[in-house]
Amino acid sequence: MASQKNIRNFCIIAHIDHGKSTLADRFIQRAHIVSDRNMQEQVLDSMDIERERGITIKSQAVTVPFTSKDGTVYELNLVDTPGHVDFSYEVSRAISSCEGAILLIDASQGVEAQTLANMYMALEHDLEIIPVINKVDLPSADIPMVKHQIDHDLGLDSEMAVQVSAKTGFGVDDVLEAIVAHVPEPTGSQDDPLKALIFDSHYDPYRGVIVHIRIFDGKLKPGQNIRVMASNSTYKVEETGIFRVGLESAPKGINAGDVGYFIAGIKNISDIRVGDTVTDEANPADAPLAGFKEVKPVVFSSIYPVNADDYQELFSAIEKLKLNDASLMYEKDASVALGFGFRCGFLGLLHLEVVQERIEREFGLSIVLTAPSVRYRITMSSGEVVFIDNPSEYPDSTTVQMAEEPFIKASIITPTDYLGNIINLCLEKRGIQTEMTYLDEKRVELVYEMPLADVLFDFYDRLKSVSRGYASFDYDIIDFRVTDLVKLDILLNSNVVDALSQLVYRESAVSRARKVCKKLRDEIPKHQFKIPIQGAIGNSIISRETITALRKDVTAKCYGGDISRKRKLLEKQKEGKKRMKMVGNVELPQSAFLSVLKAEHDD
Repeated sequence: MASQKNIRNFCIIAHIDHGKSTLADRFIQRAHIVSDRNMQEQVLDSMDIERERGITIKSQAVTVPFTSKDGTVYELNLVDTPGHVDFSYEVSRAISSCEGAILLIDASQGVEAQTLANMYMALEHDLEIIPVINKVDLPSADIPMVKHQIDHDLGLDSEMAVQVSAKTGFGVDDVLEAIVAHVPEPTGSQDDPLKALIFDSHYDPYRGVIVHIRIFDGKLKPGQNIRVMASNSTYKVEETGIFRVGLESAPKGINAGDVGYFIAGIKNISDIRVGDTVTDEANPADAPLAGFKEVKPVVFSSIYPVNADDYQELFSAIEKLKLNDASLMYEKDASVALGFGFRCGFLGLLHLEVVQERIEREFGLSIVLTAPSVRYRITMSSGEVVFIDNPSEYPDSTTVQMAEEPFIKASIITPTDYLGNIINLCLEKRGIQTEMTYLDEKRVELVYEMPLADVLFDFYDRLKSVSRGYASFDYDIIDFRVTDLVKLDILLNSNVVDALSQLVYRESAVSRARKVCKKLRDEIPKHQFKIPIQGAIGNSIISRETITALRKDVTAKCYGGDISRKRKLLEKQKEGKKRMKMVGNVELPQSAFLSVLKAEHDD
C-alpha cells in the first residue's frame, strides 16, 4: 500500500451524459488495470441495465496507480458517480468519501443544471474542485464559451480547467497530474482508533455482505475484531482489500486514507447500514462519523409478485437490493386484487424503473407495480394530520378538511430558442415562475415552483423533446401546498380494483380517467360477456369504455323460417350472458397494470 502522502481520493461529478464513465475508462486503461483484450465501454458499470441505457446508477470505486512526471508513484482512489437527478443520493455518498472532485463539463453543452447542483454539494463537503472540459474533439465544441461559464456561472478559475477528450484519450495525463497537484492528501493517523465510513456494500451469495469503506483513522486488517457503531454488532474481519475493477485482496490490511472493502462473514443484511461507522472493538473511537443526511423518497408504488408463491423470494430480493441502494424504502402491503406485496418509496420514476428491472433480471421474478403516487399531507376534520401515499388509505372526503401536495423548486437551464415551448410546458404542469435569469446571450435559467405529482410522469421526457435535448433540469422539494385532491377509482364490471386507484388533482381527473379506461380496454382480453370499464370519483362515474363480448353465432343453424325463431335464440343467449356477467370474474393481465403507468405519458 502507498504511504498516506501519496494517496489521493477523488470522485467524478457532472450532469448526465457528460462523459464521466468514459473518462473513468481512460484512467483504468492508462493504468493497465484491465488488459486491452478485456477492455469494454463503461467498464465500471457492472449492471446490464447501465450499459443498455448508457447511464451510471451505482457509484463504483477503483484504485488507479499513477506515476507522475517527477517519478513519484501515487495511488488514486476514484469513485465514478451517476449524473441523473434521481441518483443524487449516490453522488452525496461518493463525495463524503473523497477530498477532491473532477467537475466534468461537456464542451458542446456547457454548464447544465445538475453540474451546478453537484458542484454545490461538493463545496458543502469542502472538496477541492478541478474543472475539466470534456469532448474537446467534437466539431460543436465551444471552449471559450465553456471557460466563460466556468468563471461566470460556477465561480471557479477557468485558467485551471483541463481540456480532455475522454473518447480519444487526449489530455488524460494532464487530468491525473492536476489531481496529484491540487487534491489534498487524506488527513488522519494510523495510530488513532479505527474510524471508517461505510459508503456502500453489496451482497455475495457465497461470502455474505461485502462492505465498502473509507478509512479516516487507524487501520483495518484480517483477524481484527470490529464493531459497527449504529447496530452495535461485532464481527471478526476475514479479508480486507482494494478495488481494482474487481476485488483485490490486501492481506496486510488497509490504513487511514484508503478506500477499500472488508468481508467479515456478515449474513444478516439488516445489520449493515450505509453511512454507519466501523471501529475497533478493543479500542473504539469516541464518536461515530457524521454519516449521510437521511434520504426521503418522493415516489411511492406497490410491488406484488405475479405468482403469490414468490412472495418470500420477492422479500429476499428487495432486502438485498436495499443493501446497496440505501435510498430504497419498503414496508409490507396487501391488495384485494393482487394479494400480498410491498409498498416501496423511490427517489423518482427512473429509480422505480431501475428497481423493477433489477428485481426481474437479477432475481428472475415476475412482478406487478401499481400506479406511482406522491405523499400527500391530509388534515382531518378532527384536526389530526396524516401523510398518505397509498390511494387505498385515502379517507372519506367528508372527513377531510384540507389536502396538501408536495411542491418542488425546479431549475431549468435552456438555450433561448426553446424558451416559449418550455414556459408552455411548465404552465401546463401548474408551474409558477419565480425567476428568469439570462446567463448570457444564448442561455436562460428558469426557476419554477411546481407540484411534484405533475412533474413525476412525463415532464422530463417532454422537456427533452421540446428542447431537442438541450434543456437541463434539476429539482429540490420545498414544501406542501393546498390542493383539490380526489380519489379516482377504476371499476371493472362494477367492482372497484383497488390496485388501479389513484389520487389526482380534481381538474385533471376526467382526462386521466379517460386515458386509463382507454388503455384497459385495449389490454384486457374479451370475455364471454360485456365488460364495462368505468372511472369514478365517489359515486359519480366520469368516464366509461366497454369491452364487447365474445359472441357465438347462435343463429347459424337457422337456414330459413320465421324471424321470431332467430329472435328467440338471441334472447336466450342474452339471458345466459346476463347470468354469466353476475358470476364471471374478469381476468386482469399483468400488462394491464403496466399500461396504466404508460397512460400518463400519452397525450
